[in-house]
Amino acid sequence: MAPTRSASAVSSSQEISLAEAHERYRLKRPKSATADDEARKVMPGGNTRSVLHFDPFPFRVATAEGPHLVDVDGNQYVDLLGNYTAGLLGHSPTAVRQAVSAALETGFSLGATHPVEIEAARLLTERFPSLEQVRFTNSGTEANLMALALAKHHTGRERILAFRNGYHGGVLAFAPDSSPMNVPHDFLVIPFNDLDATRDAFLANPGEIAAVIVEPVQGGGGCIPAAPGFLAGLRQLCDQSETLLIFDEVMTSRLAPGGAQELMSVLPDLTTLGKYLAGGLTFGAFGGRADLLAAFDPQAGGALSQAGTFNNNILSMTAVVATLTEVLTAEVIRTVNERGDRLRESLNEIFEANHCRFQATGIGSMVAIHAEEPALELFFHAMLDDGWYLARRGFIALSLEISDELIDGFLAAVQAWASQRH
Repeated sequence: MAPTRSASAVSSSQEISLAEAHERYRLKRPKSATADDEARKVMPGGNTRSVLHFDPFPFRVATAEGPHLVDVDGNQYVDLLGNYTAGLLGHSPTAVRQAVSAALETGFSLGATHPVEIEAARLLTERFPSLEQVRFTNSGTEANLMALALAKHHTGRERILAFRNGYHGGVLAFAPDSSPMNVPHDFLVIPFNDLDATRDAFLANPGEIAAVIVEPVQGGGGCIPAAPGFLAGLRQLCDQSETLLIFDEVMTSRLAPGGAQELMSVLPDLTTLGKYLAGGLTFGAFGGRADLLAAFDPQAGGALSQAGTFNNNILSMTAVVATLTEVLTAEVIRTVNERGDRLRESLNEIFEANHCRFQATGIGSMVAIHAEEPALELFFHAMLDDGWYLARRGFIALSLEISDELIDGFLAAVQAWASQRH
């Protein structure tokens, strides 16, 4: 029998490999290193979006065209990250760019209502089954905050049921525990996909839960889909207790023409949206049953007011209309998700064939690669060395720019990496 290395020896070997990977990275990116030093003088951590940091420092993008990013040192990458699902249409989608350029000529700081927001709202309500009416925000985080506020107002209750490892924005994060940045709602956090625990939570808190907020597929939590029957079970429990069910579809709305709610055949009371729907521009929305949204209608006696200087900004509204009328047809959505399914299945075949302790999860164009550390970071740097950019944590969100040929190229790179590990 061949001798086996101890866990400490393996760990030491990986630490050496990681130090070497960091040094290779530094040597290829002196301008990014300088930029990072300058950034840290004026921004804590050198950035203003924490998820973009990785060791030893993130590269700085100079240009983005088609499926590629080019950094300030001239290194080129195929972008598999897709701006954490916001970049579904690519870096600069032509239809959106042209529509927004035209809108710039008509005035873009209005402080008034305008016709384009009506068309954007109409398109969204026609697309997503649960949306009878909708209101706009600047981000998915804001959309979730507004949906929760509406649920508390409607029910007269305070408690919010959320799920461990769920992510609903920078102030609504539960991975694995509640973040110190979270807004001070009365949260009850239980395991995802555990219907028994959910039922127990309702029994232990009768008449106290205002809303259940859930991602049909946990995005930041590692692309973990809702188990069969879980969402339907939530729907039933919410109906029984007169609790509002909120689907956070900021990411998952990309999984089918009508979002995950269409794909999984479960309708929530409220849905939140964001990310890619404005073609890469700032955007968020929340909506659902008209009787719930009436709380914002003063003519109907609604008592709620929603502020937000840029909620209906002409550029984002124009981008939404262009995205939904000129780009994201049902066929386009189905194609990119079929491509993601093929990628995930092929990755798992490679990992299994090469005895790698890695696994790919997700649905459609949302993919997450899981492994223990530091193996996952070594994989991340190996892919960067070969010109493939994904999230440090292993997250992939395919854009429309990623072709079957590029998928094959990435799989070949993963196969080459896996075969050299032993």
